[in-house]
Amino acid sequence: MASTASLLKRVVLGRPQRSDRLGHTLLPKRIALPVFASDPLSSVAYATQEILLILTLGGLTYLYMAPWIAGAVVVLLAVVVLSYRQVVRAYPSGGGSYEVVSENLGALPGLVVAAALLVDYVMTVAVSVAAGVDNIISAIPDLNAHRVALCIGFIVLLTAMNLRGIRESGRAFAAPTYAFVAGVMVMIAIGLVQALLGDPPQAESANYQIHAEQVGLNTLAVAFLVLRAFSSGCTALTGVEAISNGVPAFRKPKALNAARTMAAMGAISITMFTGVTALALIAHTRVTENTCDLIGFTGDCATDPQRTVIAQIAAAVFGNDSIMFFYMQATTALILILAANTAYNGFPLLSSILAQHRYLPRQLHTRGDRLAYSNGIILLAVVAGTLIYAFDGSATRLIQLYIVGVFTSFTLCQAGMVRHWNRALADTLTPSERGRIHRARAINAFGASFTGIVLVVVMVTKFTHGAYLVVIAIPVLCLLMHGIHRHYAAVRAELEADEDEDTLPSRVHAIVLVSGWHKATNRAIMFARATRPDTIVALTVNVDDSDTRLLHKEWDDHNASIPLTVIESPYREITRPVVDYVKRIRRTSPRDVVSVYIPEYVVGRWWENLLHNQSSLRLKGRLLFEPGVMVTSVPWQLHSTGHRDLTRPEHSPGEIRRGITGADTR
Repeated sequence: MASTASLLKRVVLGRPQRSDRLGHTLLPKRIALPVFASDPLSSVAYATQEILLILTLGGLTYLYMAPWIAGAVVVLLAVVVLSYRQVVRAYPSGGGSYEVVSENLGALPGLVVAAALLVDYVMTVAVSVAAGVDNIISAIPDLNAHRVALCIGFIVLLTAMNLRGIRESGRAFAAPTYAFVAGVMVMIAIGLVQALLGDPPQAESANYQIHAEQVGLNTLAVAFLVLRAFSSGCTALTGVEAISNGVPAFRKPKALNAARTMAAMGAISITMFTGVTALALIAHTRVTENTCDLIGFTGDCATDPQRTVIAQIAAAVFGNDSIMFFYMQATTALILILAANTAYNGFPLLSSILAQHRYLPRQLHTRGDRLAYSNGIILLAVVAGTLIYAFDGSATRLIQLYIVGVFTSFTLCQAGMVRHWNRALADTLTPSERGRIHRARAINAFGASFTGIVLVVVMVTKFTHGAYLVVIAIPVLCLLMHGIHRHYAAVRAELEADEDEDTLPSRVHAIVLVSGWHKATNRAIMFARATRPDTIVALTVNVDDSDTRLLHKEWDDHNASIPLTVIESPYREITRPVVDYVKRIRRTSPRDVVSVYIPEYVVGRWWENLLHNQSSLRLKGRLLFEPGVMVTSVPWQLHSTGHRDLTRPEHSPGEIRRGITGADTR
């Protein structure tokens, strides 16, 4: 009978899949779009709001700059999409920015990009889930007290869905993504028609006044305010690079399908962002960082949340409490929460590549039962959940840590692509091909310059508002990955075969640890004798004189085939006297090998492990550190193991990836 934990795992994750089923998990474009582009598509729900939040720090005076800032964001988004289409075509293996930078700029810049992307993916989950919960609270304000619990719950749900596999999660996320896109497009169309007919929508906050936190700004301060608003609006670009990391997940032709999906994502994102910003300005939507700065706000500004910008627009266009209003809130919340799926696909893929290159633990390169990178998915969920808890689920506070990593990877990736095209030109002779490469290089060069300027702006304007944490985290992560790589390199160098070490040991000394005469002891002795060592001895530690005398008597009564050696332990320790005894043999004969045989009980219930084998575990833990000492466990299966279904396979991490075919996949 399967264990409860195993049954629960099968219910949540589904049955294991064989390695040869990996091709069946590849995605068509219609599924790949919601899987890899839900983050940039969903950012229209808060990118406009972030621009308005910053501009209203100066009151209503500076809102006239919002269209120009939004226009700059649109231009930047178009440039980045065009640039990454070049990456997809040139590097279809799925390494994305990390592969481009590592190959063209070197290992250290590659690590910087990898660290920046890992941080960005974590922030994507935290910000997307927090923003989605914000929209739920906009529709149901009473849930505000349970903000953190809701965020953690959605992260757990997303984790379970992604552990089922990329194709299954893509199917689950496709409908909400397309429902959100359709809803926003309809809202934009109706709102603009209303405005053209002379009856523009009016937000519930249109008549509010704003208490300006920043007054009497000089030219330099105004410029800084505008740049800060622009950097906040650049959240619309988050997740754009995810498609370049996920090219291997597309159906063939992979690069072409990925490039087309990226173009579709760019066109839809630009249309929705432009439309939402236009409607926000037409409807005179007011939103501030501090609710109490809204003059005319109904309710308690200290505890009651203000509605999000997209909620106010939906209420103005469709009518407050209308079916379409709740439809927009539901789909917005869903797409924002599911936008975290972009990170759930990007983070494990990048972690797997880094692990393959020995920059992260090898376990992150292992596929789970459902052919997903399970360890990476779980790691992402744990770190993002910790951030949600630390920042009380506040999207406004979390978003300040956002996009620094995004533009770091954007800038270095485009610079790496410029060098890639320079190398390609040296090997290209045909005029048509050279012309194509010149155009591609120009796009990437412009993209590198543009995103580099934006990176500086983002760093300067967001540094004191929380971005300094990311600035610290990226170098720390780089150092950690470099340390892991050095460790793996050192281990590989140490384990390289040496012909001088092929000589056999002079002698083998076998030691069988015994505590009493029983079946487990006898099996260990027989097994040790079967290896034909040069010397063999049974060893016991005297911690109780009566027990030791009884063992001596049993030894003599059964005419044991090997001598019994007793070592004294005045302080009733077992581990140290045994280790000291082994060390003495090694000091006497350094070229000899000592093989220690430890009888162990195999039990069928988890709690029985607490009652057995504790001394043997401590002994093994110490002896394994001794050079020239081999430790062998000799198992004895107790009757309680009989209730276990030994015919049911229990998969270990990486088993399916390695193609082990004994799995029950019915």
